[in-house]
Amino acid sequence: MDVYQSISISILRSLVSQTDTDGNEEPPKTESSQELNNDLLLATAYLVTTLISLKRMHWSFSQGGVETTVVTAFYSLILCTSSIRALWFFIPSYTLEGSYTPGPIWAFDKESMWLGTFVSEMMLSLGSLSLFSIFILILVYWADILKKYFYPGVRRKRPMSTFLMMVGMLLAIELGNGVLFLAKVYSSEGMVLVDSCLLGAVSLVCVAEITIFSRRFRTVLRTLGAINQVSTESQVKRIVWITVTGNIFFLLRAGLEITLTVVLVLHYHRHGTFKGAMGEKEWDTYILVKHWSEVTILCLMLYILQSRFTSNKGGGDKRGTYTKVPDASVGGGGAGAGGAGDDNL
Repeated sequence: MDVYQSISISILRSLVSQTDTDGNEEPPKTESSQELNNDLLLATAYLVTTLISLKRMHWSFSQGGVETTVVTAFYSLILCTSSIRALWFFIPSYTLEGSYTPGPIWAFDKESMWLGTFVSEMMLSLGSLSLFSIFILILVYWADILKKYFYPGVRRKRPMSTFLMMVGMLLAIELGNGVLFLAKVYSSEGMVLVDSCLLGAVSLVCVAEITIFSRRFRTVLRTLGAINQVSTESQVKRIVWITVTGNIFFLLRAGLEITLTVVLVLHYHRHGTFKGAMGEKEWDTYILVKHWSEVTILCLMLYILQSRFTSNKGGGDKRGTYTKVPDASVGGGGAGAGGAGDDNL
């Protein structure tokens, strides 16, 4: 009798450990303790960035005026990026995906956690898009200011309209990627591959555009400073900061995404499947380098924006807004940079 009783207790304990109170099977905890700790650290870092950007955005918005609109937009993008990332890392991986390392999951497969995988990949894509939008916005405004000086008679589009159009195109590609997954054109790893190709390409374009616009912008600032006999060194240093930090980030990101793309393509060419292309150690390294670099660049952008306001306050600007580029005629035109929205970063 005691033997039967002990066997029954063992079976019950086994059933309880594998099912919840509703009788549903618990998803396997695919994250190791180290991976869980890494995710919590990243989630906390993104959460801190979220709170800081929220506070800064509220402050910037309360200043009012057209001149702070762009600054508020920057803080909004930083807030959007960090909040999406924080949410993604705070959600345990095993609640959405069957494996911490990506595997070939097909849409509407009843034997896999396809819906959670789809949500996870879309959150990652939207977070990356929001992050890249920060620098796209910088480039759009730099291009607009340079056009004003080099081509004073040419009619220019509104910078924000150009920005929304470019981001809308990237968003359409990401949404199309999700639709193709739902249509079973490719698996979840196909989504990862498309995302890597897109972000790798955009990263290289950003490096080229930041370098070109930065050089032209510094030339314009120094010329205007000499004409108006005012110092523009603070603006030049700020642009150098953005250029150096942005290029380092995008070169690193391009290297990561291109490496992932090459690994996935070569593995598929050899084995006819993406399964097993990335080991646990390699994927953990990819996640850590990718997201800690994001945290770093977000913090640097917050620092650059804050130092801009601090320096303005020190210069007697009570509102803490951007200092305008000195007004001057360039190339025979009479275009000054004193208009709203032409404040340089």
